Amino acid sequence: METKKQNFVVNRIESLKYAIVGALYLIKTENAIKVHCTSTLLLSILGYFTELSRIEWMFQFLAIGLVISVEALNTSIEKIADFIQPDFDKKIGTIKDVSAGAVLFAGLFGAIIIGFIYIPKLMLFLYQ
Repeated sequence: METKKQNFVVNRIESLKYAIVGALYLIKTENAIKVHCTSTLLLSILGYFTELSRIEWMFQFLAIGLVISVEALNTSIEKIADFIQPDFDKKIGTIKDVSAGAVLFAGLFGAIIIGFIYIPKLMLFLYQ
C-alpha cells in the first residue's frame, strides 16, 4: 500500500515540475505574460505602500491570477490552433479571436476589481 502512496506523491512532484517548466516558458516567451508579471510586481508594491487590507490583497491577487491564467490558456489555444492549421484559416481565426476575447473579459473585470481597490485610496490621497 505504501508503494501506491509513494507513486501518488512522486507523480504529483512530476506534475509540478511540468507546470513550472510551462510557467517559465510563458514568462520567457510571451510578451503579454511579461506585462502581467510586471503589473503584478507594480501592484504588489503599490499595495504595500497603500497598506491594503487582507480582503483587498485577496481580491487583487484573485484578479491578477484570473488574468494571467486566462492569458496562459489563450496562449495554449493559439499554439494548438497553429499546430493544427499553420496556414490562415477563417475558422481557426475565429477560435483565436474568441480566446483573445476571453482575455479581454478577464482583463476588464480585473481592472474593475483593481479600480474598486485603488480609486477610493486615490480619492482620499487627493482630497487630504
